[in-house]
Amino acid sequence: MEDDKNKFLIYLEKELNYSDKTILNYNFDLEEFQKYLQKKQWDYLKINRNQIRDYLKELDTQKLKNSTISRHLSSIRSFYNFLVNEGKLEYNLFTSIRNPKLEKKLPNFLSLNEMSDILESITLNDEKDYRNRLIVELLYATGCRASELCNIKLKDIDYANKRIRIIGKGSKERIVYYGEYAALYLDKYLKKARSELLKGNDSPYLLVDDKGQVLTIQEMEIIMKNIIKKVALKKKVTPHTLRHTFATHLLNHGADIKSVQELLGHASLNTTGIYTHVTNEQTKKIYLEKFPRKKGN
Repeated sequence: MEDDKNKFLIYLEKELNYSDKTILNYNFDLEEFQKYLQKKQWDYLKINRNQIRDYLKELDTQKLKNSTISRHLSSIRSFYNFLVNEGKLEYNLFTSIRNPKLEKKLPNFLSLNEMSDILESITLNDEKDYRNRLIVELLYATGCRASELCNIKLKDIDYANKRIRIIGKGSKERIVYYGEYAALYLDKYLKKARSELLKGNDSPYLLVDDKGQVLTIQEMEIIMKNIIKKVALKKKVTPHTLRHTFATHLLNHGADIKSVQELLGHASLNTTGIYTHVTNEQTKKIYLEKFPRKKGN
């Protein structure tokens, strides 16, 4: 199984352009599955439905969340689809195995005031500050994933129309837009800060670190962590929180869900639908606070 697993991971990286973090998750899930098969002395190419059910019971005994078990199953299902495409198997048994029902978890997002506090906390003293302000502006303005933002190249930006060509999951292309604030800090960053960070090097990528190399997701996460420390917000904020904030603010201000789906690059409208739960909760809160006919008024 080891050789096929490694070929599959290379396929995810080279053909589907998956992020390092996603590939690490696939690798972890498949290694856990491989260990179980070795313990049972089962051939991965001859596995049957009863053996699959045994493995799912094993995952359940580990008290894993349904979302984690679902991820394990999805990773293995994708691996077996790859084996079918490679001609190693005639069909994929895992396609008939349903994922467990997921717990509904509303995405964490920021209020307009919190978003403003974060942006204004970034004092512009040096080239890194200009880059960091641009990162936050673009994450919020475009709703991009951290990996997508890191992969933006200068040639992908249409400055005149304030739009950017994004390569998302599965190498799918989409167009995102940015407004006046992001445009302002993009201009400031490109005029001076980027060349100072490059230190004479050349790079096709928009965002670079202080060694002149393309900025990594891990570096972006550290930058966000340090910014949030300064603001002292009592909630966990990551680059992905700004993606949630982007979607929630758009819906709260009247954007239709189909447009938000396209801007986020979601394959299914069901994925975007989670944000309607957030906006519905916000509407309910406002109603309960403002409706005049209640006890105490």
